[in-house]
Amino acid sequence: MTNPHGKRRGTRDMFARDYRKRGLIPLSTYMKCYRIGDIVDIKGCGTVTKGMPYKVYHGKTGRVYNVTKRAVGVIVNKRVKGRILAKKIILRVEHIRHSKCRDDFLKRVKENEAVKKEAKASGVYVCTRRAPVNPRSSHTVKGKGITVEEVRPIRYEFIA
Repeated sequence: MTNPHGKRRGTRDMFARDYRKRGLIPLSTYMKCYRIGDIVDIKGCGTVTKGMPYKVYHGKTGRVYNVTKRAVGVIVNKRVKGRILAKKIILRVEHIRHSKCRDDFLKRVKENEAVKKEAKASGVYVCTRRAPVNPRSSHTVKGKGITVEEVRPIRYEFIA
């Protein structure tokens, strides 16, 4: 049999639902609120074939530019040969979810602001930049009542 050339070629595992997650989609999927400017992850859901993303966009992250009753417009970067193009695609809400890529950043910003406010009140300068973690210092591992056992291979002896 020849290779298929359809739109969903090679998506057997990509659009398949997870184990014990098949069937009806939870209502919380439809209750989520998407606003213009939100960052969303695109993950095609095989249960709903309407408004499904093309396989190239599966797993990509984009920004919402349009919101309608059942669907959301998303701007996604797509690499075409040597350049990156901003593509506008329309997806139903079943195929997107809020991205957690900025959670750590926003948490760090909030912590830094609190530290700066506290430092300003006390009149001390505080550096909020991230510093690389230094390697651990050297140490010896001691075991109580444990003797060192030397392990080596048994010498080969030819028996004739």
